[in-house]
Amino acid sequence: MIFNDLKDKKIILTGGSRGIGLSMLDKFYSLGSKVLIIGSNKENLEKTKKKYPGIFAEAFDLNNHSEIPSLFQKCIKQLGGLDVLINNAGITKDNLAIRMNKDEWTKVIDINLTSSFLMSQEAIKVFIKNKNGSIVNISSVVAHLGNAGQVNYASSKAALIAMSKSLAREYAKKNIRINCISPGFIESDMTSTLKDEHKEVLLKNIPMAKMGKGEDVANAAIFLSSNLASYVTGETIHVNGGMYMA
Repeated sequence: MIFNDLKDKKIILTGGSRGIGLSMLDKFYSLGSKVLIIGSNKENLEKTKKKYPGIFAEAFDLNNHSEIPSLFQKCIKQLGGLDVLINNAGITKDNLAIRMNKDEWTKVIDINLTSSFLMSQEAIKVFIKNKNGSIVNISSVVAHLGNAGQVNYASSKAALIAMSKSLAREYAKKNIRINCISPGFIESDMTSTLKDEHKEVLLKNIPMAKMGKGEDVANAAIFLSSNLASYVTGETIHVNGGMYMA
């Protein structure tokens, strides 16, 4: 098996009970990884635990920043260590900029960016002791292109890339790798609410003329978490059907 090094690897995955996160969980689970998912919806977490026997799950609001260190210690204890952190949890609160209130701005930044930084801080402490580790941050194509009505979301995802590059430079000598994945428009709960006419416009801007699947993003996450990416850090993999070509 090409990714046999992922068997028994200990992975924390935020937002792992639906959408892209669930697709990543499915991939890691099939490879025999030891996964703990973090989510805010207890019902979704329980359903996911039943579907994937043996995984761990923690119900937690990542906006509760002061409790992240204690959450992390609890997760590490359950897993028995840590090899990979995937910061996937994210929210949207769309509005035109002149109508966007401070709460809509702050909540998106707090969940998408600040919680990812705090989770990364805790993971890096563990990885320094282990002299090895990988962090994968899930950004978005809108971090590169921008998107009307999503100035908060686009800003949070662009900042996530800059954060990842900076962390990668700080800890490369410690054998800690930090990378990003920027998905394009992927079939998920978020995109299912788009109107058909909006989807048609989007497809015209995607060279492959189709939306991606969660599995496409999961495959990139598998690569970045594996030994095949042992010399890859500070990079962003674009999974968008050619919508953004760097």
